[in-house]
Amino acid sequence: MDRENKKRKWEGNDDGPSACPQPPASEDAAQEPSGTKGDDRIAPKSQSRDDTYYKNLYAFEVNFDQLAVEDSAFAAVLKKPGQLDFTDPVSVVQLTKSTLKRDFGLHIELPADRLCPPVHNRHNYILWLKELLDSSSYDKPGGRLSGLDIGTGASCIYPLLGCTQRPWEFIATDLDEKSLAWAAENVKRNGLEHRIRLVRRHRPTDPLIPLDELGVDAVDFVMTNPPFYESPDELRHLAGNKARPPPSACTGAPVEMVCDGGEVGFVGRMLDESLALRGRARWYTAMLGKLSSLEVLVGRLRGGAGVAAARGGNYAVAEFVQGARTRRWAVAWTFGPMRPSQAAARGSVAELKWNKVPLPVEVEAEVAAVAVGDAGAAAEFLDGLMRSLDLESWDWDGRALRGVGRTRQNVWSRLWRRKQARKMAGKLTDADVADADAGKEAELPMFGFEVSVVVGLGGGFVLCRWREGHDQGIFTSICGFLKTKLEGIGKGAGVVS
Repeated sequence: MDRENKKRKWEGNDDGPSACPQPPASEDAAQEPSGTKGDDRIAPKSQSRDDTYYKNLYAFEVNFDQLAVEDSAFAAVLKKPGQLDFTDPVSVVQLTKSTLKRDFGLHIELPADRLCPPVHNRHNYILWLKELLDSSSYDKPGGRLSGLDIGTGASCIYPLLGCTQRPWEFIATDLDEKSLAWAAENVKRNGLEHRIRLVRRHRPTDPLIPLDELGVDAVDFVMTNPPFYESPDELRHLAGNKARPPPSACTGAPVEMVCDGGEVGFVGRMLDESLALRGRARWYTAMLGKLSSLEVLVGRLRGGAGVAAARGGNYAVAEFVQGARTRRWAVAWTFGPMRPSQAAARGSVAELKWNKVPLPVEVEAEVAAVAVGDAGAAAEFLDGLMRSLDLESWDWDGRALRGVGRTRQNVWSRLWRRKQARKMAGKLTDADVADADAGKEAELPMFGFEVSVVVGLGGGFVLCRWREGHDQGIFTSICGFLKTKLEGIGKGAGVVS
């Protein structure tokens, strides 16, 4: 999308959903948090933290004693050394506030009667989203992207986390007037009014992805963490057993926790709307509280919905594990041709034994082993091999030992080579001439792939990754072609042609 046009679309739209209201002056918690001035924006050190920092941030459980040393407000709610009362809403809220302040340089305040989001699994969603977007684009990671957060809540946590880690922009919507008022204050106290636009949805039946009403042509991603329960009765029933969400969810209002059909119904509506919007969002994503919900939704994607029903359907699933007990799942789908990485498309979900829901298509393949000392020779051979093919483009990075190619046809097949030989000899058949029609070839979809030499202490291998396209057959074909050409490397016999 044109950058200036896209920027214009982020301005207010009087005809669309209303802008968020401001909280009443009498709301004490809407005042500046203790020890934080109005001009105290995202801490400068958080701006210099890179993706590696955020990726490893919660590799280990949070040390409550250390957090108490660093934050006196958290020390005040720590009852015993290293122990926090998770049944106490005040303690849970303070944990979220202190964690956001220390690890992200973010300052928030929350009302007592709205959801307090656990930082860790919200952060996991953002990490996965970054991998999903980065790996399904030829652009350099870290660019300016736009997203829609459905049901942002009083914390506005996803836009805040996303804007802290990347130069992203958000439209954040919610049904609840009070939640949006608090979200507005949280955006303001972190100096992000120019990057986060808050919009109220007035009725539950309003579109979840109202791009036209918002005056937005397209977004890079849609995200949501939908209400968990189908009805107030289910909420009360599950509150007494292990199927309930984390303890902090007990502070939530019904509008945040209950919707018709629960999370399956909510994301199902997103799916229905996406069938009309299609490529106006690169990725449609949702985080889920139940594995059974993931199974149902993936079944819809691969079945009647038709999004991923065709061979090579493009979608992704993930499992987020935080600590010993907390698990969440995520699903994403796209109508575009760009394939996500293996980590983004399957994650640890690939290890699950699913009886009803097939796993996504494989997008990476280890095609040949490389003996120690042969990496340079393998890289040189790969580059030369790809340059010998009639690809539309081939870009080789000699330092990274990685190349990206694109083509509209299977130019490595014997059939193609025979056809080219006939062409050179001036012996094209009528069928060859028909296939060579320029307009016909231009209509063929693009296939993109990446080939790299991965080197380790004990040796290495050649990896082929599916980057673009919907035809799994052509990906399988190039993997077979590379295996044949590189079969001698794994035996230590050097590169063979």
